[in-house]
Amino acid sequence: MIGLDAIASLSPAGDSRAGEVLRLRREISRMQRRRSEHALLPLDPALTDLFPEEGLQTGTSYTVSPSPSLVLALLSAASQKGLWCAVIGMPTLGVEAAAAFGIDLARLILVPSPGDRWLAATSALAEVVPLIVVAPGSRARDADVSRLSARLRDRGCTLLVTESPGAERWPQSEGTIRLHDPRWHGLGAGWGLLSDCTVTVTARTRHSPRPSSVRVQLPGGHGAIEPVTAELTALPAFSPEIVVPGESAPPELLHWAEAG
Repeated sequence: MIGLDAIASLSPAGDSRAGEVLRLRREISRMQRRRSEHALLPLDPALTDLFPEEGLQTGTSYTVSPSPSLVLALLSAASQKGLWCAVIGMPTLGVEAAAAFGIDLARLILVPSPGDRWLAATSALAEVVPLIVVAPGSRARDADVSRLSARLRDRGCTLLVTESPGAERWPQSEGTIRLHDPRWHGLGAGWGLLSDCTVTVTARTRHSPRPSSVRVQLPGGHGAIEPVTAELTALPAFSPEIVVPGESAPPELLHWAEAG
């Protein structure tokens, strides 16, 4: 199997990169249909409310926040359905974190440091991989973006392009998927461990200009995405002197005790 074995071969380390890309293309073509038979790619149930269609459109691109957790959450459902996925230009993306999201590592292609060949790697993989994430290493020319968009439509590939601070939205993008309002849980006043993070994910598309948002735990307690059923609230801080022996506890403390 390929995937993790292609990490070094597709990094800018020699003249053999073009040949490795061609080898990668042939290997995947033996196991993957050249064109998607579906109009949508599945999403994790916690994210389906972001889109009226409850999935990502094939043959198009989306601009997404450069959050590794968000990227993995967007890949997880498609990977669990047996589809190949690729991530280009994100060297800090953790393999263990990908596994925690349920991503099949045997069908995950990582190109962590493509250098100035990020567009060539994306274009080559778009022929055979149905879902690709790319962090552009430089600004792409309009003509190159148009050619890549035509390839996405022809092959039925979905491209997620991470945005950089201050950069414009990816040209010809179908929509945006952004993460904001993070709130970590687990830390107290000088004690505790980070347990999970509650965030808001907002999506807007050309066909649905009104933004849709969901509140999720990303990552949740098990390292993957989880829906938020009730907003977590920090416990109030009490000094030991508040409760005096023989006297009743403050009403706030009794409330938290009853709540468990």
